[in-house]
Amino acid sequence: MAFTSTTGRYASFGTVSSIPGEVIDSFWYIIDNYLKGVWPLDPVLNFELLNRSGRLSIRFSQDGKPLKLVIDTNIKVNPNWPNRFHAVDNMGRETIMTSREI
Repeated sequence: MAFTSTTGRYASFGTVSSIPGEVIDSFWYIIDNYLKGVWPLDPVLNFELLNRSGRLSIRFSQDGKPLKLVIDTNIKVNPNWPNRFHAVDNMGRETIMTSREI
């Protein structure tokens, strides 16, 4: 099972140059507090940024799995942000990256 033996956490250049740190931190918060130990996690997790009345909601999914989870935040949405990101676990090295970088 992925995301159980973290040795380091990173964000790709494409990620840090396109969204603020508090959004990146939100991905890690969701993984740690809503996903780890609750559901079996694949090495690649999908996150979609949604605009809910000007505030950011983040939808989690895994390819080929029916589970979807949406977490609402108080973060103001910027319409120029990319809308898809991924968390990738490569033997404990966990990285947030854009769809273009995966």
